[in-house]
Amino acid sequence: MTDLFDLPLGPLERAFVASLQRLDPKASETLLLAAALCCEALGRGDVCLPLARFAGRRPWPESDVLLPPLDLWREQLRGSGLVGRPGEYAPLILDADRLYLARYQAYEQQLAEQLLARAEDAPAVDETLLSESLARLFAFNQQSPDWQRLAAAQAVRRRLAVISGGPGTGKTTTVVRLLAALLEQPGGERLAIGLAAPTGKAAARMAEAIRNAKASLPVSDAIKAALPDEARTLHRLLGSRGDSPKVRHDAANPLPLDVLVVDEASMVDLALMAKLVAALPPKARLILLGDKDQLAAVEAGAVFAELCEGRGFNAQAASDLQRITGQPVPQETPRSRLGDAVVLLTHSHRFAGDSGIGELARRINDGDANGTVALLREDRPDLAWNPAPGAAALVERLEQGYAPYLAAARQGEPASAFAAFNGFRALTAQREGAFGVNGLNEALEARLKRRLGVAARERWYPGRAVMVRQNDYALGLFNGDIGLCLMSAQGLRVYFEGDEGYRPFAPARLPSHDSAFAMTVHKSQGSEFDEVLLALPEQPSPLLTRSLFYTGITRAKRKVEIWALPSRLQEAVATRAERAAGLAQRLASKAMETQTGEPEKAGGEGEQLGLF
Repeated sequence: MTDLFDLPLGPLERAFVASLQRLDPKASETLLLAAALCCEALGRGDVCLPLARFAGRRPWPESDVLLPPLDLWREQLRGSGLVGRPGEYAPLILDADRLYLARYQAYEQQLAEQLLARAEDAPAVDETLLSESLARLFAFNQQSPDWQRLAAAQAVRRRLAVISGGPGTGKTTTVVRLLAALLEQPGGERLAIGLAAPTGKAAARMAEAIRNAKASLPVSDAIKAALPDEARTLHRLLGSRGDSPKVRHDAANPLPLDVLVVDEASMVDLALMAKLVAALPPKARLILLGDKDQLAAVEAGAVFAELCEGRGFNAQAASDLQRITGQPVPQETPRSRLGDAVVLLTHSHRFAGDSGIGELARRINDGDANGTVALLREDRPDLAWNPAPGAAALVERLEQGYAPYLAAARQGEPASAFAAFNGFRALTAQREGAFGVNGLNEALEARLKRRLGVAARERWYPGRAVMVRQNDYALGLFNGDIGLCLMSAQGLRVYFEGDEGYRPFAPARLPSHDSAFAMTVHKSQGSEFDEVLLALPEQPSPLLTRSLFYTGITRAKRKVEIWALPSRLQEAVATRAERAAGLAQRLASKAMETQTGEPEKAGGEGEQLGLF
């Protein structure tokens, strides 16, 4: 028998296996291997362990362990008291050849059931008034069909709306106008509307965008005043309790909201989304905004992308929407029972038809590796490519890129310093290595200190850029916030952008932080910069995926410069990051279930949410 603790398991996997052995000292090696792999899968972002993907294979190439064939493995797991079926009380749940930690199976099942119930419950709407509101609020749009108008119509007519769009497709424009249309409905002035986002930075950006957008709305002053302009993080909205998985607001203590808008929803993991939907009153509207092609959440699950898989307007939905909006509505058989709750915004107002960045984004999302390389070899004014990158040359290029910012920082004026800093940003795929965040920041800062005459041991100097790593509600600083160190009358101060100008802090007061000349693509989500330099590692990496590449290049408004070997580019475009999960199958229409052979499993886990 294999000694499990000789396997390349992490501390979490070892602790979980040990706890199962205490529960059942006779637990089989096969069961314990499956449990360790299930726990490991969560660390990769998977919600479950798909048995078919691992059956009959070696899960760790450096080990001699061989997993049994699928049928035998399934039979062995079902014979263990540590493995239950959906609805049973056990640490592990086997559901349609997907093995889950019990809590995550319950999250997924509960989320599917509640989303379907919300999508099927249509509120009362004055369609004549809605039609007039939409015609006035979206009169500026000339596209046909006008997907912004269609998305707004669905958000008012449904208790669930999922709106996906790439950069520049007008998600904020759509949401502020759909909220105005909702407020113009009978009784709309009494609606309690909440705005939220996964991070403090995203919440602040959302609130600012809505404040700016509502000023020009063709609505009454009363409607403008009723539009919300403050947003909170999801954790703060729900009342997270430190390290506990429980939150203050849940089904028994729901949020006091009639409408909740969540921005950057692609960053929301399964556990958080399940808690959020459970805490929202059943009759409240939930509007999720995001980009289905962006990187998924750091934690387990790719909920937003799975929801978007089911899009499509059947004949009845298309007819209803055309009657209300006056827009032609393409019919498409929905792949899930969410159906017409999902709308994709397709027209980019940022990237014109001849935009190299826009075309590059399309080729990446299409998985066209050869076309991507061919496009980068063209002479496009908004695209540049260095196919033979070197670490030393890259650091020198970063110094050139940040030269305008460092010149502005020497003046000590926050507004001009931030404007210059947002003019250029270096993004990477990973933290470690010569092309990673840590290596690039260290090398660039050493070079800058020599130029500025700053001692190598000094951490703070005029022009240092930092990113906050943890939320500090007392200071009003959040994970992902960017601060710039500038000289002031009081000495060195780190300035952060705020609602009412720039807020200075003494360096010693800051929460945990890192230098931020280079940042990961993950950390850049939701941000925009005039120019972006994207550096990909020289060696193959599992982090190089289509969604990472797409997210990185679409942070740029004017120009993208890519430093990457041709082979790394092609690998990134060819690698689609697919997370193992069952949400899409649970939401699938009956026709899709028949095609995929994945029947939906019923279950009532209930209290398992707080067990294992």
